[in-house]
Amino acid sequence: MLVSDLRKEFYDVIKGKRILVLVHSDIDGICASKILQSLFRADHILYTVVPVKTRSDLVSAFEQHREQARYFLLLNCGGCLDLVDVLSPPEDVKIFVADNHRPLDVCNIYNGDQVRILSQLGEDEEVPAFEDVFREEESEDEDEDSDEEDGKRRRFDEETLERRRARRQWHQQRHKIIFDYTQFSYYGSSTAMLMFDLAWKLSKDNNELLWWAIVGVTEGQVCERTEQDRCVLATGSLQGHVSRLNHQTQDSQPLDCLRITFEKELKLALYRQWSLVESMRHSLYASTTLKLWTLRGEKRLQELLAEMGLPLVQCRQLYSGMDVNLRQDLRSLLEEKAEKYGLPDLLFPSFSASRGFRTKVGAADYVYSAAALLEPPQKDMTPTAAALDVADCLTVGREEVLERGIEGSKQQLSAIYRQVQTFLDMNQVISAGPFLYATVIQGTPDAWFFSAPHCLTLLARFTLRAHVSVSRGRKSGALPLVLTSPDVRAAQPDTCLVCGIPPTSEDSRRNFFGKAFEQAAEKTASRAELEFFDTNIIRLSVDDRSKFFDALISLLS
Repeated sequence: MLVSDLRKEFYDVIKGKRILVLVHSDIDGICASKILQSLFRADHILYTVVPVKTRSDLVSAFEQHREQARYFLLLNCGGCLDLVDVLSPPEDVKIFVADNHRPLDVCNIYNGDQVRILSQLGEDEEVPAFEDVFREEESEDEDEDSDEEDGKRRRFDEETLERRRARRQWHQQRHKIIFDYTQFSYYGSSTAMLMFDLAWKLSKDNNELLWWAIVGVTEGQVCERTEQDRCVLATGSLQGHVSRLNHQTQDSQPLDCLRITFEKELKLALYRQWSLVESMRHSLYASTTLKLWTLRGEKRLQELLAEMGLPLVQCRQLYSGMDVNLRQDLRSLLEEKAEKYGLPDLLFPSFSASRGFRTKVGAADYVYSAAALLEPPQKDMTPTAAALDVADCLTVGREEVLERGIEGSKQQLSAIYRQVQTFLDMNQVISAGPFLYATVIQGTPDAWFFSAPHCLTLLARFTLRAHVSVSRGRKSGALPLVLTSPDVRAAQPDTCLVCGIPPTSEDSRRNFFGKAFEQAAEKTASRAELEFFDTNIIRLSVDDRSKFFDALISLLS
């Protein structure tokens, strides 16, 4: 059932009760959980937070805690599953779902008793009508294909045959409607933004909660999950809240208070914590546009810096060590020359946070840092410990955790850049007909980074953009990419991760690979685990990879 009033139909219901919060280990979900925890503490609501990464984690966490609470909240997980079927909750259990994954399961949407959907549906999300996907089945006697009476088979009259034919046609039509509704996976609005709106309506909002909402929205921009128009609307709404909560002058506030500013941000990864040259080289947009892995691209970068009047020595040292005047003019200088060098979208509207005299940090920097902490290089760190690290990192003032995440992100981005360069130098991006295909070779030194969903997706996006930028054929821009990598983090041996992303020519963020992977695995009886909440990533047995891809080619041709 869709909830229209979060305050009355969700928050007032759980007041004074104990609630279990199952949160997906992604940045938006963790930001949403931090906002909720602040509200729960203010109203003395008992809660337990459990991070989950896969569907199996969701089921096991629910089974483990089902006796402790009658109210459950699922953040960025479970919305695309039939929760009553998967979890089999007792009749007195209520499950609230705030999930940015789409499409939501129709059984959850039309469940009027146990499942309550908190997420707001967009105008473009066309949910099938109830009567098109659900109907009261006729009595068992009428549904039987045959019946024996006195040792003889009863013959159906014309009315019964017509009823059976109509029922068969309805089931065929239902299958088509459900397939059309579920064939693409995509993302809705930020869950952190949804929870901040709840805090605002409860008059319990502050700058810290607003910052978490900003980071949650920024993840959708940095990871290219959200359509541009939706990002613009969310940014405009956040800008209004920033103006409302930060209208006082700095002199009238405590020195160490959190301040948020709205400004144009460079689409360069971690440029405040890196050198300008390294940041441009490892940023997807700038690197693939200028082709910085080639000698010609390197010369073009030096031409750009020379035209801006930036000495190469300054650009190769840390941003914090650059001349103050150059730092202040950097954005305006880049904006002037961006169009000439094919970088019209180098700047985008964003936010930054500062506390006291500490260095200003952009929301995108927090996203890069948190993403690296979620998929740490340490082999002995559990997913729960990683999620707790991210929660610490998102608290403004915990510089030591943020710095550790930033250093980890630099390692991630460097590994991605090296792997993309290897793909292109060795011509390892191959056309398989309906899609492009690339494989991270077993034994690659950086394979540990790519055996995690976020980093693998970033590698796929970087690889596809880089390949399209150097490809002479026009068709490459219209082809999606399937990328596989050894799953060295998995407990079971001889498995790989498979990730599919849409073509660069598509403005829409909708991805058809989730349904395609499911059908290819079913058709070939491949040992595939459709475990991740991001359905465009699956775990597959290496032995079944060949027949799986044959089926995928046949399916998409």
